[in-house]
Amino acid sequence: MREFSRGRHPRSGRAAAPTWGPPWRSAGPEARPAVRLPWRSSLVVAFLQLVGTQFAAQSQPERADLGLVGRALLVAGPALLLVRHRHPRLAVLGTSAVTALYLGAGYPYGPVFLSVVVACFAAVAAGRRVAAWSALGALWTAHLLIAHWLCRWLPPGGDGPAAWGPEAVVAAWVVAVVAASELARVRREQWARERAEREAAERRRADEERLRIARELHDVLAHSISVINVQAGVGLALLDQDPEQARTALTTIKAASKEALGEVRQVLDTLRAPGAAPRSPAPGLDRLDELTEQARGTGLAVSVEVDGVRTALPPGADLAAFRIVQEALTNVVRHSGSRTARILLRYAPAELELRIDDDGPATAGGMTTGITGGMPRGVTGGGNGLVGMRERAAALGGTVTAGPRPDGGFRVRARLPLTAATVSPMPRHEAPSGEATLEAP
Repeated sequence: MREFSRGRHPRSGRAAAPTWGPPWRSAGPEARPAVRLPWRSSLVVAFLQLVGTQFAAQSQPERADLGLVGRALLVAGPALLLVRHRHPRLAVLGTSAVTALYLGAGYPYGPVFLSVVVACFAAVAAGRRVAAWSALGALWTAHLLIAHWLCRWLPPGGDGPAAWGPEAVVAAWVVAVVAASELARVRREQWARERAEREAAERRRADEERLRIARELHDVLAHSISVINVQAGVGLALLDQDPEQARTALTTIKAASKEALGEVRQVLDTLRAPGAAPRSPAPGLDRLDELTEQARGTGLAVSVEVDGVRTALPPGADLAAFRIVQEALTNVVRHSGSRTARILLRYAPAELELRIDDDGPATAGGMTTGITGGMPRGVTGGGNGLVGMRERAAALGGTVTAGPRPDGGFRVRARLPLTAATVSPMPRHEAPSGEATLEAP
């Protein structure tokens, strides 16, 4: 059973357009979605069948007069088209039966087959191919029986068997309708598949963007808050004994927090204006001196060694290298008993190797929340820091390994592939060589 209901628009309060649907439509959020009835197309088919048949009847005086019953049959087919989206099998079988009754009554030939063609297209597109083919086959069979054998007993009176020659044309039309329906079904499935692929690609891009923003926020906040935490502890310890040193710690906190706010604002700007160019360039290895300077402020002695000819990196590789070094130093500051760290940058024609070492064990109670994510430093874990490093490297086709060294201490090693097309040598006056050591005061 169907029911006719008129509701009100949820926002404007105006009466909504009436829709036909099953009684369970308003049963809850999981009820079947409403399907609008194809009124316009069904009215167009009804108009074409009525008007077209009226004109065709003028050249067929031998056929039965198109009376009230004939016009009712011409309207019955388009009326069944109203349910072709919800019940395609009923629509195609019903229109075929109505058309067969029309032909059996001896009414004039005309566009009476139009409703059958439309119903056949809808049934094939909905996957009811057997029903569509069966309906067309049954209608064709009924046409053959009526035109060649049953015509003696059916109206109009005195009608004789039809010639067999035109049947080839009728058969060609049937085949054409079936072929066009199948082509429409294939195209519809292709469009649906392409739409699903586009939606899946959009979801993947959204997921990748969320992961990228999460990595950026994690790296920025973990490093800056670690520096702020260490300096805050120094400031509190020296507030009464050495106010000048406490002032220096507070100045470092101010600078670190300002830099963190700027980088977080830059990351959040990408959410407000997706695709817009960032206001400031992304950090890279050209800011390595700033990074080591911040580490110096926490009492960590950092040495930087460059092996090979330093080259300008692609933006993605440059950012990944900077963040990997930043996260590794953050881990040393927060969780290592050593106050020294060694950074090695090895430039090769096809890749950049990063190696960050420290010699100390984990601090007392030091459960890493950076690179090893809540596991003891002696165990290689899979926390946010390490996962972020691996994701950054994997996005470029590289790798990251992290774990304890056989001789003690901890090592982070990353390999980032480079291509000759995207790497250019740095100007000679900017290419450092040998070893640069930054010692803690």
